[in-house]
Amino acid sequence: MIDGDAYSAHAPLRVLYIHHAAAFGGASRSLMEMIAAFSAGQVAAHVITPRGPVACMFRRSGAQVLETRGIAQFDCTRYGHYRGLRWLILLRELCYLPYTLLVLLRARERWPGIDLVHVNDTTQAACIALSGRLFRAPLVVHARALLAGSATPRRTRWLGNLLRRRADAVIAIDENVRATLPADVESIVIHNGFAPGLGARSIPASAIAGLSPTSLKIAMVGSLSAMKGAYEFVEAARLLLGRGLEIDFILVGDDIRPVRGALGWLLRRMGLARPVREELERTIDAHGLRRHVHLLGFTIDIKAIYDAIDLLCFPSHLDAPGRPVFEAALSGVPSIVAVSNPKPDTLVPGATAVCIPARNVAALASAIEQLYHDRAALKRMGESARALALRNFDIRRNAAEMLALYRRLTERCRARVRS
Repeated sequence: MIDGDAYSAHAPLRVLYIHHAAAFGGASRSLMEMIAAFSAGQVAAHVITPRGPVACMFRRSGAQVLETRGIAQFDCTRYGHYRGLRWLILLRELCYLPYTLLVLLRARERWPGIDLVHVNDTTQAACIALSGRLFRAPLVVHARALLAGSATPRRTRWLGNLLRRRADAVIAIDENVRATLPADVESIVIHNGFAPGLGARSIPASAIAGLSPTSLKIAMVGSLSAMKGAYEFVEAARLLLGRGLEIDFILVGDDIRPVRGALGWLLRRMGLARPVREELERTIDAHGLRRHVHLLGFTIDIKAIYDAIDLLCFPSHLDAPGRPVFEAALSGVPSIVAVSNPKPDTLVPGATAVCIPARNVAALASAIEQLYHDRAALKRMGESARALALRNFDIRRNAAEMLALYRRLTERCRARVRS
């Protein structure tokens, strides 16, 4: 491992980051935390991103930001790949293509001398194809989600060919993601990290302080969506509270985007959007769960949540552990995760987490109930989870590894120019 301070003699690298989502989420948080963890003076961050909360947060963090109406994507991930009515989403992405090209050209004019381009997800096919050539700089592509693989073999092969031709380095966030990349795409794993103080603003004190001191406290952290398993989580709460267990169920997050008006009605009718929070609220009220099921909404200060809970649930349909699993582990909190083939760099079944099948309320409720009655096992798993997270998800060590990669790529590029 090469420490970022080893490069203190170098001028700051001018890195262009291209981020695809306007709403704050795991990918944007991971990128912000990595940039913040670079040693002072090592990287001058320039960011292209859609208009919205993420653009404001990047700007507040000190990065130079260019906003655009949208970044064109081509979704080849396991959950989001196009099928059925989801092909209509591709029409939106085609509409975003001119904006994508325009903002890249504006960035080239405004920020001459970019040393390296970092595309923040494999879904940004247009940016992968164009940005390295437009800026005549090395291109790093971050792989953050499981690819669809056998579900979309031709699309996955096409993406693999694009990555081989255009990317100078492909970075997978963990071995789960790396395993879904095409076998002929060379990649390395650089894990995410967690910086608890990023833009911290406290959650309402009463949200945590008002809970029973003797209850088992279980949380889901992330956007409220069907794919994250929010409905299964609330249904498991209904079953377990009906059995008289003293548990507080906490959902931290909000709808991915508002579903309102005529467009919202149309998207709901087509099955492309759901008012998840509204539906969960109705379920909670219909079954009298309000006292023990708490929807806290969005907060950046999630460390306060992890420090207050005993167990994290990540019952997503994505068949992979997400950021909350290692974030909670750094606070000594184990997880229940819906994953079929976990890799040991993120969790160890039975030692740091309990693995269950996706979309299985009975399995989720059973795993919670087992740990409810075995607090000693819960504590042991939390200690093991923290040890694993400290080994693999230290933000400064992982940022230093990324910076070392940046330096190698830019120095190789400069050597080619000199020769």
